[in-house]
Amino acid sequence: MEAKGHSILSDWLELLGVSHTPEYSDMRFEGMPFKSLFGLQQLLKEYGVESEGFRLKDKRDMLRLDTPFIASTPGGLVIVSRLTEKCEGGETGNGVNGTVEYLTQGVLEQMPVDKFMSVCDGKVFCAYPAPESKEPDYAVHRRNEVMTHLRDIGLLTGVFVLAVYLFISNGIWRHVSTVLVMLLDICGLALTYMLVQKSLKIKNRAADKVCEVLQEGGCDTVLEMKASKFFGIFGWSEVGFSYFSVSLLTLMMFPQWIGYLALCNLLCLPFTFWSIWYQKFRAKVWCTLCVSVQCSLWLLFFCYLGGGWLKEAFPLRIEFFVLGATYITVLLALNKILPHFNQGD
Repeated sequence: MEAKGHSILSDWLELLGVSHTPEYSDMRFEGMPFKSLFGLQQLLKEYGVESEGFRLKDKRDMLRLDTPFIASTPGGLVIVSRLTEKCEGGETGNGVNGTVEYLTQGVLEQMPVDKFMSVCDGKVFCAYPAPESKEPDYAVHRRNEVMTHLRDIGLLTGVFVLAVYLFISNGIWRHVSTVLVMLLDICGLALTYMLVQKSLKIKNRAADKVCEVLQEGGCDTVLEMKASKFFGIFGWSEVGFSYFSVSLLTLMMFPQWIGYLALCNLLCLPFTFWSIWYQKFRAKVWCTLCVSVQCSLWLLFFCYLGGGWLKEAFPLRIEFFVLGATYITVLLALNKILPHFNQGD
């Protein structure tokens, strides 16, 4: 019924105005032995919410229902959050100009009323929360949620302060090229992070928006191909994430190694030609995130070249090979860990 990590239960409770915590609600939904409307009805009872299902003989009666309610479509269950242009008595007539807004896998979409009714099978599920309806042990769960949020804020604040300290103390600010390299590494890290999420079937609205720029669904199509894995084991998204993360940390902590970073970047450039060729002539579909990563690699090259950092790589010393071993070690660790987060299984 719903992709892991964003359940239809927590979405519906939010629209119903029932006090709840998404983490607990998602956990309870994922723990359902059978993900059915009956199971959802039993879960709602734990929150003090009564519910019932109907099969509408006349789909136009849907206009009489109070939102939100769940409707059944060929693509699965959706939460109808709003119906505009309701007609009196539920009579639609011909060519209704109203709009249906609905949530599907946490994403808000809309469709003309007449088209929506044509794809629905007439099954609806309604809920009736009471003023006292709320999640069991809501106060405890809410406190834990707040503490988790404060922990995350503390972590981000610590990372930011440490990054600013390294940026200043290691003199990265002194040269335009090193500042640009740092920003491009951060950009590449964000892009490959979204690619990793997509490869794990984790929903990310920002990634979906980016992927639609060149071709809708292109990123998902390319990531499903065998060529998206290096040696059939390592996803190129993992390789990219390892590269940008290690490069960024190395620049921040060991700026004297920037020549070796420039050389590693140069060694990565042949891959960009293969990636573009493959998408153009073999896959015949464009992955916007992948193309953006290739552009980041070339922009990094010009920054290293403009700063004169490539000549700093020679003669090669042991640090270059340590850097290479670090890339490989992080990639191996990432490849070992990521399967535990795969939500597409």
